[in-house]
Amino acid sequence: MTDSQKVQNPSEEPKKVRYSDEELEEFRTIINDMLEKARAEYDTLRKVVMHNGTNDIEDTTPSFKTVEDDGAMQLSKEEASLHAQRQYKFIQNLEAALVRIENKTYGICRVTGKLIPKERLRLVPHATLTVEAKEMLAKGKIK
Repeated sequence: MTDSQKVQNPSEEPKKVRYSDEELEEFRTIINDMLEKARAEYDTLRKVVMHNGTNDIEDTTPSFKTVEDDGAMQLSKEEASLHAQRQYKFIQNLEAALVRIENKTYGICRVTGKLIPKERLRLVPHATLTVEAKEMLAKGKIK
């Protein structure tokens, strides 16, 4: 096959196997921005959960609390705790994505080996699966 035949038949061009360094830097910026916001939210949630209700200057609730107030406060702390746990996991996933950027494996589906579309990574920068692979997992076709 001559070089001119290769140019005329684009289906034989090599497939892109990873994102370029410039593209990886774009994703690094997106992830770092998300990490900054996620860490700030996590810190806020931790403060809510850790607040022990000592009625110090940070506490704006009255010192006389009814049983309903205590129940609502406990529920609020439990919700904050669950949200903090999810936020912590999100932070870990973003940090793992930064490691994949360093290793130049970012954006490669861990099941299919195909590139995850940029549009998906911009919305879910810690994604490790293509939509196709997620569907295969959901249907039990792969484990």
